[in-house]
Amino acid sequence: MKMKKIVNNSADLKPLLRRGWGGLDSVNWGIIGCGNVTELKSGPAFNKVEHSGLVAVMRRNAVLAEDYAKRHDVPKWYSDANQLINDPEVNAVYIATPPDTHASYAIAVMQAGKPVYVEKPMARNYQECQEMIRVSEETGMPLFVAYYRRSLPAFLKVKELIDNGIIGKPLTVNVRLHKSVPDRDLKPETQFWHVNPEIAGAGYFYDLASHQFDYLDFVFGPITEVTGIAKNIAGLYPAEDTVSAAFAFDSGVSGTGSWCFVVPKGSEEDIIEITGTKGKLSLSSFQHGDVKLTTPEGMVSFSFQNPENIQHNLISQVVKTLRGESECVSTGKSAARTSWVLEEIVRNYYIKVQITNIQ
Repeated sequence: MKMKKIVNNSADLKPLLRRGWGGLDSVNWGIIGCGNVTELKSGPAFNKVEHSGLVAVMRRNAVLAEDYAKRHDVPKWYSDANQLINDPEVNAVYIATPPDTHASYAIAVMQAGKPVYVEKPMARNYQECQEMIRVSEETGMPLFVAYYRRSLPAFLKVKELIDNGIIGKPLTVNVRLHKSVPDRDLKPETQFWHVNPEIAGAGYFYDLASHQFDYLDFVFGPITEVTGIAKNIAGLYPAEDTVSAAFAFDSGVSGTGSWCFVVPKGSEEDIIEITGTKGKLSLSSFQHGDVKLTTPEGMVSFSFQNPENIQHNLISQVVKTLRGESECVSTGKSAARTSWVLEEIVRNYYIKVQITNIQ
């Protein structure tokens, strides 16, 4: 299926900045959903970034919200999201709940006159993403999404090498992500929300492949053609567990991908390979290993150190954008493109599921 061109993210924020953004001296964050992802990946970074501070957190379980706040030296905690959103000391909100509440919370935040930073995937489906963007444009509130690979050193190095023509003209991309079944998924009562499509939109494919497709969008621009096959082979949970796809970027690069989340232990694989007319680049999406450059002259490896809090660099960009100092590389519009791609790949699987449920 073909997709109409969407404006590149470099221009996404300009209309919003013209409406007055860039005037915040200090960004005082509130977090909705202070679960596992906020413990190390994101939460501490809000206090480490210059001109930024974490002033309030919310979780539906008040005891857990208080526990998080005390452990992370956060002065306020709530069990009601509306109280945090309307707290006058909070002037920006990070949403780290499961995807089924991303749209509703983000819309409420923007309608309250505050910028929002949303965990990935942006929402359960492309329609919800479009509604979030509509409200962002209507209210003038900036909307960012936590696709932080756009700001990590290894991924930036790959983009730099491609942009500088080191592998010549890019030709193809191949993505492979094969993971074994975690013990928790062997029993329905211990499965995470990631395999519940009503909460996550789909399965592990949405959770993990979203990072990969967003990064490829960052490197090559929008995907405009995509087709996919999704299957549930192991039957452990309602979501798809095996996916294959073919896709093409507006820039001319073509790609293929394979994702399987039920392979046996020892058969795991995690690699993105980018081949050009003069060489090839390969890197891991989730192991954060070396970047490998292969040319007729041989192979070279590049090693990198990530920040302690993996979202630190992207959160820093968000803060600088809200202060008028730069433009963040991950916006609602760029993230929505990724959601469109994911949805197209699994579309037929969920159409069949709906038909089966009706019958």
